[in-house]
Amino acid sequence: MAPAWTEIALIAPVGWLELVAETLSLGPCSSVAFGRPSLATPEPPAGLEWVRAYVIEDEDTPELRAQVEAAVEGLAERTGAEELRGLRPRFRRLPPEDYATSWRKSWKPVRVANFAIVPRDFTGALRPSDARVVLEPGGAFGTGRHPTTRGCLRAVSRLVREGDRVLDAGCGSGILAVAAALRGARAAVGFDIDPSAMPYARELAEWNGVSARCEFRVGTFECLGSADTGFDGVLANIFADLIQAHAQDMAARLRPGGWFAFSGCLDKKRYPTLAALDEAGLVLDTLHTRGQWDTFVGHKP
Repeated sequence: MAPAWTEIALIAPVGWLELVAETLSLGPCSSVAFGRPSLATPEPPAGLEWVRAYVIEDEDTPELRAQVEAAVEGLAERTGAEELRGLRPRFRRLPPEDYATSWRKSWKPVRVANFAIVPRDFTGALRPSDARVVLEPGGAFGTGRHPTTRGCLRAVSRLVREGDRVLDAGCGSGILAVAAALRGARAAVGFDIDPSAMPYARELAEWNGVSARCEFRVGTFECLGSADTGFDGVLANIFADLIQAHAQDMAARLRPGGWFAFSGCLDKKRYPTLAALDEAGLVLDTLHTRGQWDTFVGHKP
């Protein structure tokens, strides 16, 4: 008999769906989905969408609920985004079904530049120009739909050259490092302060057949050694304050003439971030804004 599940659902601003989904993915909440819980559920207002996480009923404890509520409540302070203030998760017991994989019913490929992001069991036809990226949209993986991820993937598609060495700072699920390897990078090194992300990142590399060219580490810049310099490209999809704090560190790891693509920056934090890049000796070539999110692409002279 299938286990009973509890659904944790809330309505969030579209530009923040990935972050809200990650926030809901606490402990046993190992899968997330987007969209209305059912056809009977009213459509959310324009600019908003449902985010849902699932936990087996036996693990739906008062302690877990308090942890989820506290994490959601802290989003506005963490990000400085007032539109995230007042979000309230709803907990609802569901009839038996495998909700951890029910997202497959409505899943469609996500295309970004020449990447097509699909689940492992996808059997549909892709375009001849598509570079297939296998990804399961649950837990730490996300969906590749967030504007910051899309901005970095576009840069990867355009900038990575055969044989490049690429650094992915704050790699999370590893999608950017994996995409760089799929584009021909001979080595992609990713690191993240969250140790729970590492198994997902390594599995993602395995699913895409690039494990031999992807290395993932736990930590911040201190996990890099003396040999981890002279990268052809540096990627970072992290918050603006972290880009500002570590612009010098990222520039130091980049070879002269190398490229960078940084995202995760709200447009209201654009100018302090640009100042940090300039102080680090990095030259901005392109500033791409999608919604309220900036992606900075440039090079080191």
